[in-house]
Amino acid sequence: MVMNTPISKLPFILKPFLLSLILSISAFIFIASLAPHHRKTLPSVANSTSSGGLRIRPGYSSYNAYIQHQLNKTLNPKLRQLWKTRDWDRKVNVFAQFFDSLKQRSLLSNSSKALSIGARVGQEVAALRRVGVSDSIGIDLVPSPPLVVKGDFHAQPFENETFDFEFSNVFDHALYPSKFVGEIERTLKGGGVCVIHVALSRRADKYSANDLYSVGPLVELFKESELVEVKTVDGFGLDTEVVFKKKSKTNLRF
Repeated sequence: MVMNTPISKLPFILKPFLLSLILSISAFIFIASLAPHHRKTLPSVANSTSSGGLRIRPGYSSYNAYIQHQLNKTLNPKLRQLWKTRDWDRKVNVFAQFFDSLKQRSLLSNSSKALSIGARVGQEVAALRRVGVSDSIGIDLVPSPPLVVKGDFHAQPFENETFDFEFSNVFDHALYPSKFVGEIERTLKGGGVCVIHVALSRRADKYSANDLYSVGPLVELFKESELVEVKTVDGFGLDTEVVFKKKSKTNLRF
């Protein structure tokens, strides 16, 4: 039997203790009601740093600030002059050898419609045309006619399924990696090939917007493509080549 004893009838020594207990319980219930209810969620690829992962670099107050930071490098007159003169032959020669090796591996052909993403002054495009891929073009924030048109790789200025082949060595410059990859898959034809060069063993320069620590997060971003190959390369500071092939519409993974 539970006794409902009024506080006024309790022994004097117990009254302060009981009042303190009641106030403590009430305060606890009140504080608990104010606390937010958290849901357990998995970390997104963009902010994952465990097991390698992909980390977005902080510090941009807006997307315009990010674009301006990229333009500080792209519009640097000394760098542009260097890219067009002393660096030109050396890089075109190296890229030509690289693209020729892709042709030998049946990842690229003379009939391919090709895109170089982040092409700056067009060294990669010149190399593609040298090895016989005449229908090729590059995009960059700053155009460099006739090899490079103006374009943001987060929102490519091309129609769906335009290209048979896309190449990029500027994945680390993507502030929104999912949009970067999404635009590749949108503009790549079914069965088309994408080759990306990234740095895994070293961190890139101050113009990079993300740091990639393993191939895993990159593979996860390519939701409509199959991983074909991963190999070590020496690509102007980049050390890993990752090759994807876009699935046909009947085999897409949703």
